[in-house]
Amino acid sequence: MRLALVLLTAGLAAPQDLPRVFYSKSFPGSVPAYTQITVDKAGRVEYREDPKDDDPLISKLEAAEVQEIFGMAEKLDWFRRPLESGLKVARMGDKMFRMENFEHKGEARFNYTLDETGRLLLDWFERISETAQHRISLERTARFDKLGVNKALLQMESAWDRKRIVAPEQFLPMLDRVARNDGYLHMARERAAALADAIRNPKPRAE
Repeated sequence: MRLALVLLTAGLAAPQDLPRVFYSKSFPGSVPAYTQITVDKAGRVEYREDPKDDDPLISKLEAAEVQEIFGMAEKLDWFRRPLESGLKVARMGDKMFRMENFEHKGEARFNYTLDETGRLLLDWFERISETAQHRISLERTARFDKLGVNKALLQMESAWDRKRIVAPEQFLPMLDRVARNDGYLHMARERAAALADAIRNPKPRAE
């Protein structure tokens, strides 16, 4: 099991009966070709690139973020109404939202939607997916390609600046490890330390 995953999720049980929002995207030929994400009422996020994966990437959302996601699901009538636009557009991946362990059963499949709330919820899950990709890249390079760590950090830094990183605390164990390890390039160590500091001490939002 991944070291950062162990550190992040120590003591985090996975209640199987909590209501959760399920999202999946199948897009053969893309990387990854499949993604699956669940967000439960306690904020636990599970990310998989294979539905049979029994070792998902775990992260944790804040209560306000969970409320936002479930609030959008409610606006979408718990996915009991169609989201597909019906327009003739390019294939962008077969996507699905579904409620699980919930009193209201709903499932909506679509390629492209014009529903504003649906698009906002989709962006939430796209950001979760992008974040997972950055974490996977950083963990892989830190373990197998130390010279590639700085590039992975540059890409993460760009995503951070564009506000595409979700639940950033999940990166702290790995960022601290890189920052304190002389085996990595000096510029990578400095960049990891700066990112860790930005996560721990976020700038206040402009009014």
